[in-house]
Amino acid sequence: MTLRVAVQMDPLESIKIAGDSSFALMLAAQERGHEVWHYDVASLAWQSDGTPAGQITAHAAPVKVQRVEGAHFTAGERRRIDLARDIDVVLMRQDPPFHLGYISAAFLLDRLKGTTLVVNDPREVVNAPEKMFVLDYARFMPPTMIARHLDDLKTFQREHGSVVVKPLHGNGGKAIFRLDESGTNLSALSEVFDLTWPEPHMLQPFLPEVAEGDKRIVLVDGEFAGAINRFPGEGEFRSNLAQGGHAEAATLTPREEEICAAMGPELKKRGLVFVGIDVIGGKWLTEINVTSPTGIVAIDRFNGTDTASLIWEAIERRYADQ
Repeated sequence: MTLRVAVQMDPLESIKIAGDSSFALMLAAQERGHEVWHYDVASLAWQSDGTPAGQITAHAAPVKVQRVEGAHFTAGERRRIDLARDIDVVLMRQDPPFHLGYISAAFLLDRLKGTTLVVNDPREVVNAPEKMFVLDYARFMPPTMIARHLDDLKTFQREHGSVVVKPLHGNGGKAIFRLDESGTNLSALSEVFDLTWPEPHMLQPFLPEVAEGDKRIVLVDGEFAGAINRFPGEGEFRSNLAQGGHAEAATLTPREEEICAAMGPELKKRGLVFVGIDVIGGKWLTEINVTSPTGIVAIDRFNGTDTASLIWEAIERRYADQ
């Protein structure tokens, strides 16, 4: 099977190929004989053509990729392509934040349904924000509050002592704050969050178990594919690799196996082919990442696996079955 693949992602010039999951997916697609195109989400457009779906286009360039730092891609002439007629599979891989621009692009791509396969399913991506979809599995989560009113935030903090405050649609460990048991800065931090984001905010107790690792577990079409355990860097409590954390090889605890089994069938049903979940201390589920999950390069490096090829096998099956 030879597919025409368009990758909607950030500029190729800016990526760090040593750990970039989108680059790994492009490389695997190319190795499988697929034709790879790249475009920026800002060039996505819809135009009426007399049909309900309309014409969805992007300004894209054919690319060749190679694992050579500083010379990792070459691009052909950029031109306007029709994503329904010229492309078989679109990978929606631009980085969050998950805001109205992200949601609008997903709604446009959803109109390709029935012609071009979009991964992850764009309608389900909209329905499954990382820190909201996880609420469906609250039985696996630490105590959590999503609120904006300061009185509610204070009540939760008094009950749990040291807490972590997160933007509801943040990403990459950015703007996550830990407050001590006194809660002294909660009011000031709430003001900053209120001025920055219109949505409510997420509070959770600080989990000392984070010292045991914040595990990124990858599921492919609902099945466990691999995991790494991430540890905070010196002077940090955030274990995100983007925030200076480091990773080690990992297997699953019985609790983590239970979590994967609980959500796997739902992920598959929703067309969420590539998903990364985060579990602290082997037991506390904190996020379900569906927008642009990462981690497969590190997983493969530690485990000698080829997760990108597993993802493409799942995509090829779905394309053949649609």
